[in-house]
Amino acid sequence: MRKVLLLSLLCCAQAAFALEIAGVKVEERVPLAGVDLQLNGAGIRTRLIFKIYVGALYLSARKSTAAEVLALDGPKRVSMALLRDLSSRQLIDALELGIRDNHSEAELGGLQARIDELAAVMKEIGSAKEGAVITLDFLPASGTIVTVNGAPHGKPIQGRDFYGALLKIWLGEKPVDADLKQAMLGSGG
Repeated sequence: MRKVLLLSLLCCAQAAFALEIAGVKVEERVPLAGVDLQLNGAGIRTRLIFKIYVGALYLSARKSTAAEVLALDGPKRVSMALLRDLSSRQLIDALELGIRDNHSEAELGGLQARIDELAAVMKEIGSAKEGAVITLDFLPASGTIVTVNGAPHGKPIQGRDFYGALLKIWLGEKPVDADLKQAMLGSGG
C-alpha cells in the first residue's frame, strides 16, 4: 500500500514539473547561466486560425506585468516550440514587425544594427521545422543568444535594451498576440 501511495505522489510531483500545451511539453524550470529560471507563463501564438508556436517566458522570479519583466535583472528566456514549419524570411519578418510595432522611430534607430544582426542569425538558421525549439536567451554578461534545439547560432547580440525590445514583441503595448501576452504574464491560457 505504501508503494502505491509513494508511486502516486511521485507521479503527481512529476506532473507539477511540466505543463503540456498543444502537445508540447513546457518545463516548469530551466537552467541558464547558473540560474534556475522558472516558467512565468506560456501559451499558443496564433495568427488568424493557424497555431504557429507555443511561446514560454522564463525568469528568475515570477512577474505579472510587462514593466516588471522588463525591469528584472538577470538571465531570461523566451522559448518558441514551433507547431508548423517557418522559413527564415517568416521568422525575420515577424520579429522585425514585432519590434517596429512597439518602438518609436528614434528607438528603432538605436536598435537597427542589432536587428540586422538578428536577421543575419535567422538567415543562417534557414527554415525551422515543426517541432523545433527556438530560444532567445539573455545573459547579462554576453547579450542575446539564439539557439535552435539547444545549438547556438551566430554570436551574442549586445545590450539589455535589445533584449527588452525583443520582449516587447510579446509583452509590449502592441503584442503579436494579446492572448499569448496574458499567458506569458501568467494570467491566461
